[in-house]
Amino acid sequence: MINFLRRGEVIDMKIRFLPVLLSLVITTALLFGGYFAYQSYAMESPLQKTVSQIEGVEHVSTHLTSTAVDIQIKLDAGKSLREVYQQILNEGRQVIGSRELQLKVKEEPSAKLDEWWSLALFEVAQAMDTKQYAQIPATLQARAAADQSSGIRASSEMDDKFVYITLTDGQANKYVMLPRTPVKMGVWPNE
Repeated sequence: MINFLRRGEVIDMKIRFLPVLLSLVITTALLFGGYFAYQSYAMESPLQKTVSQIEGVEHVSTHLTSTAVDIQIKLDAGKSLREVYQQILNEGRQVIGSRELQLKVKEEPSAKLDEWWSLALFEVAQAMDTKQYAQIPATLQARAAADQSSGIRASSEMDDKFVYITLTDGQANKYVMLPRTPVKMGVWPNE
């Protein structure tokens, strides 16, 4: 019971907890339900449709946060990761906005490619740290030429944000995006 003063008189008022609680639950459900519906149908679905229409992209999974857009894709063999990244940025610009695009390529695990990459990683990391990016293609080609029996092909591309490395062994592919701005702590996040 709450007492209110009104021009010299006291008004007694009883608060009914069930209607207050019920209206609070309904309001919360509408607000959060509306937010998640907007996020899913107005933001994620159009972006997922846009990305899945890019040639060479087989499977798309998206997740939006307030600071980042996480996209997981599966690429056809031989498709340029740099081109796909740029297309996603250009065609999804309206949804992505000022958020950071974090692209992850799903690939079938290949012990052979992982081992080959681990052997080349030291020289590639050194080239990245010293910002001598021109050494990366030469390093990859030299390693592929020295190990011709493996049949692994390596290619690299670069833009203003990343160095893109593609390793191919028959049907197996490994895609690596190395950020050109050094990460403060830990290993490269998109490896």
